Amino acid sequence: MEIRLLKPEDAKAYWELRLEALKSNPEAFASSYEEAIQRKDPLKEVASRLQEEGSYTFGMFDEDQLIGNVTLVQEKALKMQHRGNIYAMYVSAENRKAGVGRSLMKAVIQHAKSISVLEKLNLTVEANNEKAKNLYTSLGFKTYGYEEKALKVDGHFHDEEHMVLFL
Repeated sequence: MEIRLLKPEDAKAYWELRLEALKSNPEAFASSYEEAIQRKDPLKEVASRLQEEGSYTFGMFDEDQLIGNVTLVQEKALKMQHRGNIYAMYVSAENRKAGVGRSLMKAVIQHAKSISVLEKLNLTVEANNEKAKNLYTSLGFKTYGYEEKALKVDGHFHDEEHMVLFL
């Protein structure tokens, strides 16, 4: 298995995994599967995002198959450039419990530490996702906020926890 930064050529693999994530775990993402499939040219959009300055998407590959990803986005505003945000963390169901998520998070944290102006990382996690929260906590993240009814999926509310890691 290999972890690397995704390139525009990886857009199709990323998009397929993203659709899987939105469909199988809708409570974990602000975006919805229904909205995603309505996009006009998603592969072009993804390819563009994969080369955007200050945005880093790491992927875990098992041979040529993308099985997990996570994105780090550095804030652009002058007063907030010390902050990075972690988004879109997902590991395909059949590859969970194999350390893929931990490896991806370690890679993104290591990369964040290489960006001299970054001092902290923020992420949001669905409040009932104990496995994800345990992973983040084991890597040093701490909860700093709790949002009730953050997302509404199929008529059910989902709370979110906001977590931070000071680099």
